[in-house]
Amino acid sequence: MPEINIFNNDSNFQIFEPGEVIFKRGEQSDLMYAVIEGEIDIMVDGKTIDTAYAGSLIGEMALIDNSPRSATAQARTRAKVVPVTQKRFLFMVQQTPFFSIQVMRIMADRLRRLMES
Repeated sequence: MPEINIFNNDSNFQIFEPGEVIFKRGEQSDLMYAVIEGEIDIMVDGKTIDTAYAGSLIGEMALIDNSPRSATAQARTRAKVVPVTQKRFLFMVQQTPFFSIQVMRIMADRLRRLMES
């Protein structure tokens, strides 16, 4: 699975305990999250469709298409995440082209796993 590790030493992080909801399906948002530690379930209608691990991203679609959240994210284990604003995301895309490729690889990997299940 593709990983993004550039956020690992970021001091602007949040901790979610098991069962805590990070975001809900249908919410508007201008944040995505880089998962630094732990496991986060991605759920639709109460069913887990994917699990994000350290090195992954969650909520990235909200920054790309400005649509409401398509899923709910809930911590499966204690999770440490770094919130990434749209402004920071766009800066990283402009300044670090490989970052864009990593984001696309994560999205493609998630889509492939969903199609296989």
